[in-house]
Amino acid sequence: MAGAERLSPTDPPHIPVLLRPLLEAVSPVSGIWLDGTFGAGGYARGLLDAGADRVIGVDRDPSVFEMAEGWAEAYGDRLRLVEGTFSDLDRIAGGPLDGVVLDLGVSSMQLDRAERGFSFQKDGPLDMRMGDSGPSAADLVNAASEGELADILFHYGEERAARRIARAIVAARAIAPIVTTAQLAEVIARCLPRQKPGQSHPATRSFQAIRIAVNDELGQLVAGLEAAERALAPGGKLAVVTFHSIEDRIVKRFLQLRAGQGGGGSRYAPEQPQEEPRFTLLTRKATPPDEAELAANPRARSAKLRVAIRTEAPAGPVDRAELGLPKIMEGH
Repeated sequence: MAGAERLSPTDPPHIPVLLRPLLEAVSPVSGIWLDGTFGAGGYARGLLDAGADRVIGVDRDPSVFEMAEGWAEAYGDRLRLVEGTFSDLDRIAGGPLDGVVLDLGVSSMQLDRAERGFSFQKDGPLDMRMGDSGPSAADLVNAASEGELADILFHYGEERAARRIARAIVAARAIAPIVTTAQLAEVIARCLPRQKPGQSHPATRSFQAIRIAVNDELGQLVAGLEAAERALAPGGKLAVVTFHSIEDRIVKRFLQLRAGQGGGGSRYAPEQPQEEPRFTLLTRKATPPDEAELAANPRARSAKLRVAIRTEAPAGPVDRAELGLPKIMEGH
């Protein structure tokens, strides 16, 4: 974010989610890895300490690299930092990779800083951009039509009251532009029943949906999975940590399809010829955090880890219609 206060080495550390089970799943760690969501560097450091020869850390948020200055130089040329998006990771890598790690969603570092505009719990400018460029959440909220807002809230946030909230946003912005997180959270909260103890904030789903739309997170995810398939050498490992059901559904279906488990047809639809598998699944089910990790880091409660190994089959096109993408993305 241009002009925003940057992260500093004195900020509270971001706890990498599911790091221990991830490292156990991809052990032994060696060769060249790419961490497509560098953040505070927890996965990159874990991989380097576990034996990776080199890690390429990629992030669209330039402020994370400033925060890493205090420790990154200790790894010398074993750590290379690149500003960019993981949808472009095969080009960034410049050669075959032995592993790719993707930790999806917004980091606690971004949530905790009010000026980034991700959280309804801290008032700040309505931004939500993970990088420095492109339209902000305020631009989206104040310019999109009522129908577009309703589609975003419903398909990306699975918000049942999407139409009611979209109508309220349009009515509120007609009086004055919605430019802060507190303004938007208040508009949404007025549309929904009062929050009960133990329930998530009424604005949770809507803020998630708007953030996903602002950053094209699901489009980036699919492109990133495709790029990982192109970049990984045979035997290379892909580890993905997701934080909500839409992301996990996309990752699960992508890996199932690329592992040759796309379904066997029916009496009405004949079985499609199976392509040579591009991945082998390490486990059928996703790995959740254990009780010890949840006690240390409650934000990990919705996280799921999926790991697969690249085969020797050449990379190829993916049928995106089979990935369970929200209907709003059809044709993308």
